[in-house]
Amino acid sequence: MKREDFLAGPVTVTAYDWVPELAQGFVRDLRLRWALEEAGFPYEAELLPHAERESPENLARQPFGQVPALSVAGRSMFESGACLWRIAEASDALLPADQAERNACFSWLFAALDSLSPPVDLLAFLRVFAEDREAARRLEPQASEHLRAKLARFADALGGRPVLVGDSFTVADLAASFVLRNVEPTGDLDAFPTLKAYVQRHTSRPAFRRALEAQMEPFRKNAARYAAGR
Repeated sequence: MKREDFLAGPVTVTAYDWVPELAQGFVRDLRLRWALEEAGFPYEAELLPHAERESPENLARQPFGQVPALSVAGRSMFESGACLWRIAEASDALLPADQAERNACFSWLFAALDSLSPPVDLLAFLRVFAEDREAARRLEPQASEHLRAKLARFADALGGRPVLVGDSFTVADLAASFVLRNVEPTGDLDAFPTLKAYVQRHTSRPAFRRALEAQMEPFRKNAARYAAGR
């Protein structure tokens, strides 16, 4: 996909029309919305009722029945990390021109999704979603320590720099700060002030605020309908 494909459109991102409050502001279509906002690519959200996530139409574009999927000029792809990279490649805003720095961005994008995100997700599962609460309580300290080790490695790599690669915000920072934002409210970043500042710096960007509002608006609009069970 090229820049002209995104500008010619149509560009659509699948997203849920409502989710429980705990998940609001954290559903992964926000990653794509943020990247598209940073790149200056216009897009529309195709809202999907959660009950229809495994509909034949959604499974055809997202085999795991999730969101998001990205469609550009009729061509569809899934997995938010892959979509992020295609958006970044087509933009002038999310990747540096230097090839070595672009390679570093590619590595850090996958580091965010493959090294940072799994321990974040595991700890959230144990704390909130695991049905066997006794087992979860036994496993949580080990999972928490595993996450702290990953955060320490990331903090060491970042050092005192404001961004991961080069001297400006890239898709690597977008992915990493999105993942770390998930643990900011839980206190897991409190021991890492540089990471807290990193997340706050990047999620204060106007493009993120626009993307977040775009995700939250249908949740507010549809809240009463879901509360009524309709």
